Amino acid sequence: MARRSPLDDPAISAHAWARYKRLMRWMAGFTLAVVIVALGLVATLIGPVPIHFYIATGLGVGVSVLLTSALMGLVFLSNGSGHDAAIGVDEDQSDGGRRR
Repeated sequence: MARRSPLDDPAISAHAWARYKRLMRWMAGFTLAVVIVALGLVATLIGPVPIHFYIATGLGVGVSVLLTSALMGLVFLSNGSGHDAAIGVDEDQSDGGRRR
């Protein structure tokens, strides 16, 4: 049977989610900088293009970077809070305590 997750404790959960939100605020700023650089490169290297190209480029780059940072942030939250360690080893099984 899986052990109780540390994220079930309200204090640990609040701390972990506060760290995640802080990470996402930083990543939102970083994403904005990356989008500005990408749009600047498009304007410099390609030249004049329709506004829809800039919108699509900005949204594509922005969503990609934010989605990647959100998913990696959840991995860090899960591992850093001890939630990952709560799943796994069952001492009473005859398989030598290997993970399932």
